[in-house]
Amino acid sequence: MNKELVINATPTGVVLALMQDKQLIELHHEKVNNNFSVGDIYLGRIKKIMPGLNAAFVDVGYEKDAFLHYLDLGSQVQTLLKYTKRVRTAPKNEVIKLDSFRLEQDINKSGKISEVLGKNLIIPVQIAKEPISSKGPRLSSEISMAGRYVVLVPFSDAISVSKKIKTAGERNRLKKIIESVKPKNFGVIIRTVSEGKGVGELHNDLNELVARWENFSNKLITTEPGKRILGEMDKTSTVLRDMLNASFNNIHVDSPEIYEDIKTYIHQIAPEQEKIVKLYKGKEQIFEHFGVERQIKGLFGKTVNIHGGAYLIIEHTEALHVIDVNSGNRTSTEVTQEENALQVNMEAAKEIARQLRLRDMGGIIVVDFIDMHKAANKKILFDHLRELMLEDRAKHTILPPSRFGLVQITRQRVRPEMSIVTVEKCPSCGGTGEIRASIILLDDIENNLNYVLNEQNENGITLTVHPFIEAYLKKGFISRQIKWYFKYKKWIKLKADNNYQYLQYKLFNSKLEEIVL
Repeated sequence: MNKELVINATPTGVVLALMQDKQLIELHHEKVNNNFSVGDIYLGRIKKIMPGLNAAFVDVGYEKDAFLHYLDLGSQVQTLLKYTKRVRTAPKNEVIKLDSFRLEQDINKSGKISEVLGKNLIIPVQIAKEPISSKGPRLSSEISMAGRYVVLVPFSDAISVSKKIKTAGERNRLKKIIESVKPKNFGVIIRTVSEGKGVGELHNDLNELVARWENFSNKLITTEPGKRILGEMDKTSTVLRDMLNASFNNIHVDSPEIYEDIKTYIHQIAPEQEKIVKLYKGKEQIFEHFGVERQIKGLFGKTVNIHGGAYLIIEHTEALHVIDVNSGNRTSTEVTQEENALQVNMEAAKEIARQLRLRDMGGIIVVDFIDMHKAANKKILFDHLRELMLEDRAKHTILPPSRFGLVQITRQRVRPEMSIVTVEKCPSCGGTGEIRASIILLDDIENNLNYVLNEQNENGITLTVHPFIEAYLKKGFISRQIKWYFKYKKWIKLKADNNYQYLQYKLFNSKLEEIVL
């Protein structure tokens, strides 16, 4: 399996494309100054208690109050409140250490939020879900800090191991290592990537998280309510922390600053893989060079084509997502209708698993597969879909096909769905459906070339056009491009760009800066 990460730095943020065997499987967009990312810790102030919802609305500085449910308080919320009060009111010389702090009793699982929280109470909270649509962030007061190998959970002494580590001997080995190095009053969740790791790696990761907790405690003293106490790592580092393994072949990045940051980070977590980080210096855009742009345009529309002629129709609503599987023009005389339906459904399942990760679709997803009558075939499809979804890091549940042949999926929603508009207003007609005659385009290009070359005396001009126009300009023994050379005594380089509309063109100077006409 060949995995690559392609990173494109833009003025609005950083876009990360995760490729597997040259296919785009995940797309992440980290916006500049995104202050409400999952994992960020804020000092919240309770604005309103809602007994009917058994929840509270909390001010964390967002335009809409965040939502905190009783079940998200965490069993040790009373200790968190006590610790917060002690830290914020302690004399300057006094240091409140968690390993010597006395823990309170766990709260009642079926209790009322009004028994624990009150209006204007100050409490540290962590972003569990980013703001989505018209809703504010969803919060948790069960603070946790994720590292590469372990997750640190303050106010607990429990040690748990990822369910994906199946071997009993390995589970016991990891537990014993953590028991020997874990500070008191800190719980630890051992992550899947810890499998096979030694004491040194786990201990170093744990020490970094404990240091992060101490940083949190220090900032808790001076942070104002509604402000961020501690931020999660940037998206690039988070993806690498959670996903980097031996199957990664390359990490391509087009920003020298991000390149240095990634090399430094990988040197810390996996120094043997530092050489896979590569700075892209090509002239064309990095996503265009690696074929990401073409895949984005083809995968984020309402219709998604599948190999063999079948296709998906994907509809998004406020309540749920609906995916319809269509066989299209795929038919085979060598198999029965039932077998053909199974083949199409199996290929569709693969693409659906990919689409869920790619678009980060969350909530309820209903899939209408092609009808099959045999129970054995339905089970084959169900097992295949479950196996494909094992690589999805988001929590999800898949129900067997219903009597109507519908498969229902629930998938954890923690961030807004990745939505990319693939239907564009034509720049030539402005959406009217009428364009100027194509022959006028060439006159327009020649007029601008004449001005740029003769009046501005530019050299090293590049004309970027749609591939069809490029082919036309190079057509023939004495092409239009050759004629321009004889006319202007200067060579004009032609470049095709798939992102350009049919009648769109741009001129660039020798420094590849666009010439504004």
